Amino acid sequence: MAPQGHEGRAPRTYAEVMSRGDPHPRRPADADGAATVMSRLSALVTEAIADGITGPPTPRPHQLRWGRLDLVAVADALVGVICLGTTVSWLNTVNGQHDGRFNAGMLALFAFAVSVPMLLRNRFPAQAWLVSAGALAWTSLAIGPRTMSSSVYLPGGVLVYMLCLYAIAVRCRAWFVLTAAAVTVLGAVVIDPRTGVGAILAAIPLLSGVIVRSRRGSQAALAQQARRHEGERALLEERQRIARELHDVVAHHMSVIAIQAEAAPRKMADPPPELVESFTEIRASALTGLSELRRLLGVLRSSDADRAPQPGLGELAGLLESARSGGVKVTASVSGTPRDLAPGADLSAYRIVQEALSNAMRHAPGSAVRVELAYFPSSLVIKVRNGHQPGATPAQDGGAGGHGIIGMRERAGMLGGQLDASPTDDGGFLVTAVLPDPEHELEAQS
Repeated sequence: MAPQGHEGRAPRTYAEVMSRGDPHPRRPADADGAATVMSRLSALVTEAIADGITGPPTPRPHQLRWGRLDLVAVADALVGVICLGTTVSWLNTVNGQHDGRFNAGMLALFAFAVSVPMLLRNRFPAQAWLVSAGALAWTSLAIGPRTMSSSVYLPGGVLVYMLCLYAIAVRCRAWFVLTAAAVTVLGAVVIDPRTGVGAILAAIPLLSGVIVRSRRGSQAALAQQARRHEGERALLEERQRIARELHDVVAHHMSVIAIQAEAAPRKMADPPPELVESFTEIRASALTGLSELRRLLGVLRSSDADRAPQPGLGELAGLLESARSGGVKVTASVSGTPRDLAPGADLSAYRIVQEALSNAMRHAPGSAVRVELAYFPSSLVIKVRNGHQPGATPAQDGGAGGHGIIGMRERAGMLGGQLDASPTDDGGFLVTAVLPDPEHELEAQS
């Protein structure tokens, strides 16, 4: 017995044979190759139909609307009615000249078949063209080319067909428009070869529709660009307004703090060295904050403003020293192998530690704070814990007294990480942030 496949059956396809290591695989038969090609073509056609043939209609200008009434649809209906009446009259005339070959009901049916696509052209251009093409071919073959007149097709049907070609050129996808053009020429050749050359005239409505479509597309692109520029202008104006507020209020007060911190020790005859050092630290912190604020104002006022390098964990030692000078007992530890993070993650990590230390200084002054950094293959974990402080304010104990915790959560969330800030069992407060580092993880896997 021949060996079976993995699931109790023999391998059926060439791919299965190759995957199972057969040293003498047999090529698939020509029939299998043809079936594969047909299957792929069928899948492509199905996908194209599912993707949609007709694009959304362009909003009518107010000149072509009367309230909720679409004047173009009304005009299509009027043209269809006129085409129906004139076609019936013309058919009755030529039918009477040929001994009444068709009864009145059949003639009315011919006229209705070639005229009704006008009612579909506005909302369903692809379906309208298909109905019009089928009706034009059916009436021509049923009556017989040049049997009742020198015309091969019903004149009203030709008019409706041309208008349907224009509609699909404006609304339908390019491959469908090309298909309609090819079907028009081939259909004319099959029905009457002498009309094959005249079918080239179908290019007139098709080209007209393409020109209108291109013009509408350009207008829509210009309108979208104008809306985008308007939004950018409004955003720039809002950023400039915020920059003015920051400059007029915050920068002014920080400048006053720096000046007063410099002048305060001079108001005493012999100030203690500790007092001079404290005011010096206050002045330095105010000037640093003022420098950061000026950089931020430059960013707000112009996206092309010169910007100083953003801080990162490389400046963590200076940040901890600044907190210690503010009266906070800070200790730090690092586990894992330190590495360079992406600029966004590096800045966010620095700002989270900075905000956590600021909260500790603001709400629990004098408490012991511990900063822990843990480097994992796919993430960085930051923990900032401060011990219990009897004078801690409710905001530090997890309340909603400020926006610091919200800002830290937003920074972590932008990177796809998470942040938790909550009181500890011993009455302290713990901030834990997990910042993903997918680039390092990919490097490690490779």
